[in-house]
Amino acid sequence: MVRATVTPSAGPVRTCVGCRERATKSELLRVVAGSGPDGRVVVVPDPTATAPGRGAYLHPTARCHELAVRRRAFGRALRVSEHLAGELVGEHLARTDDQ
Repeated sequence: MVRATVTPSAGPVRTCVGCRERATKSELLRVVAGSGPDGRVVVVPDPTATAPGRGAYLHPTARCHELAVRRRAFGRALRVSEHLAGELVGEHLARTDDQ
């Protein structure tokens, strides 16, 4: 696997919770803990990066999303003790892939 080098002038650098690779903040999708339609705590996409609270970053690909769900990385990154459902993020990624 070839890792891209990130130059300091490219902007803030964050780590993807799925693949654990570093990338510029603008290349990643920010996600936050929010409430789902049924009131449970879920992972919510924050494409504008303006939602309040602690955020985590993810490459906007199905591969990284699946890795994050499998590793249960969202709960650790967002510091939420209960299991977080990531369906809303998966739906968001599917919509953006179709466009």
